[in-house]
Amino acid sequence: MKTDSLFYRIFQSVPGLFFELIGQPSRQGYQFKSIEVKQTAFRIDGVFLPPANAPDSTVFFVEVQFQEDELIYHRLFAELFVFLQQNPQYTHWQAVVIFPRKSLEPEDVGLYSLLLESDQVQRFYLNELEQMQPFSVAIGLMQLIVASKKRTPVQAKQILAQVDQQSLPFPKAILLELIETTMVYKFPLLSRQEIAEMLGLAESAKHTRVYQEGLETGLKQLLGREQQLVLKQLSRKVGKLPPKLESQVKALPLEPLEELAEALLDFSTLDDLSAWLDNNNPGQ
Repeated sequence: MKTDSLFYRIFQSVPGLFFELIGQPSRQGYQFKSIEVKQTAFRIDGVFLPPANAPDSTVFFVEVQFQEDELIYHRLFAELFVFLQQNPQYTHWQAVVIFPRKSLEPEDVGLYSLLLESDQVQRFYLNELEQMQPFSVAIGLMQLIVASKKRTPVQAKQILAQVDQQSLPFPKAILLELIETTMVYKFPLLSRQEIAEMLGLAESAKHTRVYQEGLETGLKQLLGREQQLVLKQLSRKVGKLPPKLESQVKALPLEPLEELAEALLDFSTLDDLSAWLDNNNPGQ
C-alpha cells in the first residue's frame, strides 16, 4: 500500500505534529504544500513554508520514502536547491526524510555524505522509534500508517487511550478524523460502523462530522493525492502521458491505483502502461 498521501494528510491537517517529530517547538503560521518548481518540471511533494512576516524564514522539505529508490537523494537535493535558487527570500533550510526502516536507504550515498551528516538533514526510521517515551502523538500516528493490518486496530486504540490523558495543541476531533481516515484507507471494504466497532468508539462518536462527512471526504482527498503521486511517477518512468491514458489512470479506484504504483516500477514505455491498463480496467 502506498502511504505517502496519509503522511502528507497528517502534515496538512496538523503541522505541529511535524515539528514534534523532528524535536522542535511548534512554529505558528507554517503551511504544508506541494510545490511545482517552474522551468524544470520538478514537483516537490512536501514543503513547509513559513508565514511571510516570519523573522526566521526557514523552509522545511519533507520526503516520505516507502519504496527502494537509489536516486532519492539525487532527486531531493536537485529539487531542493532549484527551489532555493528560485526563492531567495528563504535564508535557512532543513530537509527531513522518513523511511519505514533503514534497509530502504540507498547503499551509495557518498556523493551527498556531507549534506546527510549535517545538522540541516534529518533521517527517521519509523521502526526504530517504537520505544520513544513519553508517548508521542506524531510518532503514534505515523507508526499506525505502517502497522500491519493485524496490529492496526490495537495501535489505534492505544493512541486513543493515550490521547484521553493528554492535553493536545489541536482539537481532538482532528486526531480522531486522521485515525479514522487511516483505518478507511487500510480497510476500504469495512463500513463506517465496522470501523467504529473496531476502534471501540462510543455510540455518540458515530454521529460526529467525521462519520457523517469526514470519512468520505478524507477518502476522496487521499485518492486525489494518490493520483497525483502515481501520475508524477509515471511521467518520470515513461514520459508525458497522452490525455487518454491520463484519464484512464485518474478513473482508477484506490486499490487498482495502488497496484499501478507498484507495477510502474517495471515500466519503460507508454506501451507498458497502456497494456497494464487494458489488463486491469475495472470496467471491463
